[in-house]
Amino acid sequence: MNNSIIYALDFDGVICDSAVETAITGWKCAGQIWDDMPGPVPPQSLIDQFRRVRPIIETGYEAILAMRLLHLGETTDAIYSDYAGKTQALMQDAQVTVDDLKKLFGETRDAWIDSALAEWVDMNPLFSGIGDKLRRLGQQGLWYIITTKQERFVRQILKANQVDLPDAHIFGLDRNMSKQEVLKGLLEKHPQQPIHFVEDRLPTLLNVQKNDELASVKLIFALWGYNTDEDKTVAAQNPFDSRLLEDFLI
Repeated sequence: MNNSIIYALDFDGVICDSAVETAITGWKCAGQIWDDMPGPVPPQSLIDQFRRVRPIIETGYEAILAMRLLHLGETTDAIYSDYAGKTQALMQDAQVTVDDLKKLFGETRDAWIDSALAEWVDMNPLFSGIGDKLRRLGQQGLWYIITTKQERFVRQILKANQVDLPDAHIFGLDRNMSKQEVLKGLLEKHPQQPIHFVEDRLPTLLNVQKNDELASVKLIFALWGYNTDEDKTVAAQNPFDSRLLEDFLI
């Protein structure tokens, strides 16, 4: 591994397999908005469907809307075909804003952590071997996390897995910065070192690729994360470095 490389890593879908926890938190939140949602935990069949929908979700709060759509019987294909329209309609119907949903999602997670931390951590496993890779990376060089997750949840999961990372190296939802803005800041901070950005969402990588100011950033597509077969095909047609988990950080 080149010691001079600075890695900027997405969290959900690159480091942490959070799909089950995100689905359950989304379901718990939906139950606080719509009183016809049954029970505190979704049926396994809807969790499985959520995994298939997960690649379209950019920020955790959207799981509230996705779980509501799945409960209403929307198919994965139907959600993909008009995701923006369906989610906007739900928000208008319930008279809630994005900020309302972000707040509810964070508070519901906080309550789960307060009442059952071990259970919550178990629902957020790191991908196989990632903990060891990150501990080794921390000994050899600098790395950052750039995520749409709230930073306190990232810290909880890293701590539970004995992965040390300074708070200043975690750029989360709290900062109200786009991933492109964070990458620009890292380029300014480390002008002499190559930066490798690892991301599992194809739309995010495509947007970074379009930004001329970020042309020097090496883009790595995490094949093990939350992306579809179609995403993988498109990624292969772009100058991304598509990696399997076993080929990452070796």
